[in-house]
Amino acid sequence: MNDTWSDRQFASVVKRRHDHRSPFQRDRARILHSAAFRRLQCKTQVIGSGQSDFYRTRLTHSLEAAQIGSGISAQLRAKYPELAAQLFPKDDSLIEALCLAHDIGHPPFGHGGEVALHFMMRDHGGFEGNGQTFRIVSKLEPFSEGYGMNLARRTLLGLVKYPQIIDELQGTHSPTTPASFRQLKANDWHPPKGLYKDDAKSIDWLLAPLSEQDKAAFQQSKVKKTGAHLKTIYKSLDCSMMELADDIAYGIHDLEDAIATGVVHANDFEQHVVKQLQRLDDEWLQNISQDLTAQLFSQQHHQQKEAIGSLVNYLITAIELIDLNQTHNTHFQESLLRYNAKHPQIADTVLDIFKDFVYQFVIKQPAIQQAEYRGQQIVMELFEALSSDPERLLPAQAKIQYRQAIDHGESPARVIADYVASMTDDFATKLYQTLFIPQGNTPISWSNN
Repeated sequence: MNDTWSDRQFASVVKRRHDHRSPFQRDRARILHSAAFRRLQCKTQVIGSGQSDFYRTRLTHSLEAAQIGSGISAQLRAKYPELAAQLFPKDDSLIEALCLAHDIGHPPFGHGGEVALHFMMRDHGGFEGNGQTFRIVSKLEPFSEGYGMNLARRTLLGLVKYPQIIDELQGTHSPTTPASFRQLKANDWHPPKGLYKDDAKSIDWLLAPLSEQDKAAFQQSKVKKTGAHLKTIYKSLDCSMMELADDIAYGIHDLEDAIATGVVHANDFEQHVVKQLQRLDDEWLQNISQDLTAQLFSQQHHQQKEAIGSLVNYLITAIELIDLNQTHNTHFQESLLRYNAKHPQIADTVLDIFKDFVYQFVIKQPAIQQAEYRGQQIVMELFEALSSDPERLLPAQAKIQYRQAIDHGESPARVIADYVASMTDDFATKLYQTLFIPQGNTPISWSNN
């Protein structure tokens, strides 16, 4: 690996006595010990945080994604030994670090919170979960002064799903600003998927090792329909592995929660998943699909675990390494951009079947959408209140950051977005109650740690 990819933005790093860890082992440790990672335990994955100690949160989802990611890494090293030394670290600490950190930028209340913050930041550079993840690890988390976790450059590259500034991806269609927060339609205000102009300095440092040709190609984007947001086309090798791990955890493991809660039913699963699997030309799928519904909806939980494990194993072992210069007619010079992890067509279809089922029969459930809408309202009202009088309402540390942003000519609105985005579902709810509900509530702790 080119040494430049193990560089850190702040070069003067304390050398601890007898510390023989690799750069990526150190990065994984910083992520695990960060406040942003701990807060994932009280942020919604699918079922609302706090409803039960059984259902997955963003934290347990990230832990499962990390386990899947290490399986993907091991598979690819074994399948492509001729490329392993060139492309992969010797252990799984890098992919585990990426999977552990991939969701730390998500605000409270899932995508409802993301839409709410993007709406409130619409005139200040927008808000997007992956862009917030990059901002946390490269600037906000206090492992260093001004450089966040100060992660290795390759770790940062792997966390960037959409390597372009949001401003460059904004669609030409401009939705009408609603008369009140309660009239805001989430579908009108989904953010472009990208990074913040506020973090341009860190982005420039991250992409500095790339040739101008590679950088331009890497940041290319396209639009699917007239007026819609543009979307970047390419990701790094490590990011492609992390996204596959995330999708498998979402499509397969999150299904387990939906079955346990009774949100989805066996008949729907049989009609919308099993019948589609049986149409695919794959002998293993034909065999497993015969008893899949009975296993997943069985009261014998070991049968459910066996079925989930078999599906995850199938999706991990099917992953291939592709050369984009051959398959997509690119001309990447950097190997970390030239190669991507990808499912072959049938496995890709299988994962899409499961993801679509979770989306249609779980995410789109009225009860879950209503909870997301409620969270959306909480986030917008908190942002509005804190913006109305920051010197009065912000906690001490956020107040210092707010003043510094003004002094340095930066966006003070971004500081408020950072603070609201850092909140857990529970903390945001309690702060909302403190500010707006006139019962004798005990004041909450402002530390949010």
